[in-house]
Amino acid sequence: MASQLKNLSDFSHTTIPSAAPYRFGIVVAEWNAEITNALYQGAYNSLVANGALDANIVSYTVPGSFELTSGADLLLKTGKLDAVICLGCVIQGETRHFDFICNAVANGVSNVAIKYAKPVIFGVLTTDNQQQAIDRAGGKHGNKGDEAAITAIKMAALAETLKG
Repeated sequence: MASQLKNLSDFSHTTIPSAAPYRFGIVVAEWNAEITNALYQGAYNSLVANGALDANIVSYTVPGSFELTSGADLLLKTGKLDAVICLGCVIQGETRHFDFICNAVANGVSNVAIKYAKPVIFGVLTTDNQQQAIDRAGGKHGNKGDEAAITAIKMAALAETLKG
């Protein structure tokens, strides 16, 4: 697995546009809060480090990863945001619940993005165990929250470029 060999949050090889002109929403699942709080800190810090104004970042929690889609939809209905970052963590258990939730969230996030023609970023960890989640929420493999924030900035800039 490639992620075992590197920090996935290394963006030294790419140009990141300024986040200053954009407004971002962050929706964070409360389930697996130790992990999702770390993802949130990574996303928020990356947005600010790349020029986003604190006043242009709104954050809300939802009960679990399944509700991220509804949260993103509600945020985009306001018409005030350029991109929404969805942060969650689903850890494999003994039942097929993991598969259903992961598929539903991935499809839901894509559908909301298409519905509003706005970037909706899938920052959801789908891991086999707690340690893998820790490693990807600020641990040895970086922070998926950082990655989601950089993706949101890049996609907001792309959307702005394509407007005209």
